[in-house]
Amino acid sequence: MLRAGIVGLPNVGKSTLFNAVTRTRKAEAANYPFCTIDPNVGMVTVPDARLYELQRIAKTNVVIPAAIEFVDIAGLVKGASQGEGLGNKFLTHVREVDAVVQVVRCFEDADIHHVSATIDPVRDIEIINTELMLADLDSVKKRRDRLAKDVKRGDKAAAADDAVLARIEPWLDAGKPAITLDLTPEERALAAQFFLLTDKPTIFACNVKESDLATADTNPYVLKVRDYVRTHLSCEAVVISAQIESDLVDLPPDEAEAFLKELGVKESGIGALIRSTYHLLGLQTYFTAGEKEVRAWTIHLGDTAPKAAGVIHSDFERGFIKAETVAYEDLVRCGSVAAAREKGLYRMEGKEYVVADGDVLLFKFNV
Repeated sequence: MLRAGIVGLPNVGKSTLFNAVTRTRKAEAANYPFCTIDPNVGMVTVPDARLYELQRIAKTNVVIPAAIEFVDIAGLVKGASQGEGLGNKFLTHVREVDAVVQVVRCFEDADIHHVSATIDPVRDIEIINTELMLADLDSVKKRRDRLAKDVKRGDKAAAADDAVLARIEPWLDAGKPAITLDLTPEERALAAQFFLLTDKPTIFACNVKESDLATADTNPYVLKVRDYVRTHLSCEAVVISAQIESDLVDLPPDEAEAFLKELGVKESGIGALIRSTYHLLGLQTYFTAGEKEVRAWTIHLGDTAPKAAGVIHSDFERGFIKAETVAYEDLVRCGSVAAAREKGLYRMEGKEYVVADGDVLLFKFNV
């Protein structure tokens, strides 16, 4: 299962957000730095209203959503690349996740300590990204040193690796994350094996106070973050209130909805954050639907039908014959598989078919 790591400076709301996302109280949330040392891990279901439309059509009581893992990682401080704070331990934990959710504090509160004493979300982002880039720069230089002998004796694989590293090194040295470097697909594949911290897809979560959630689009801190990450990092920023989300964990759905309505908010920010992270990881969903259950299955963008079948069971991929499929929108519009078939919208696809998000599939296989 792919993992998204929640990172940020100490006391920005990471652990509170983790507890809200995972609907647990696993992570200690306290008003002092480094209350998280070892990372907390929790499985998170991906909100998807399509499941319940399919449940109605399939007439089943069982609905199983897609899921990803979130990891609450200790707070980072300036100098982490040199071992400050939890330094190397923090960086190792970041290296082990597939994508990063960087929490940025966008609220004033004299009772909650900030490691820099003042609130400046762009400065906070730059502190974290600088430490990640410095750690990457050190890794790149060391790797190039190790490759030097092999490059000199004509090793083609080593030369290809070194050529990519030679492009990445000055980019990092200029203060730019590796993921923003324009690489060819072949170069990007080589770069992936270096596991660089700044080569991970990243989304920014602007953490605002409860009273500011309804007016977040005019919050000056949020506006600064959105502008900065769009122009400098080519990333997306979403707005959450970690404290509100934490308060919602213990409420039943109807009470949670009423609570948000009182605040002037239509939807919890957690749903948007989870969906954005899911897509950030390059994931999409297809469905299986029958009387037994309706289920969302997670695949990567571009996966073919046999690959999608293999997510259910390796035998499905090995013995793949064909896939019966209908687009979610077509099935809902028709109201049943039979009606979709009558209209020619239910079709057979072979091994080369690239599955689309929302496809409802039934696999035929033989082993």
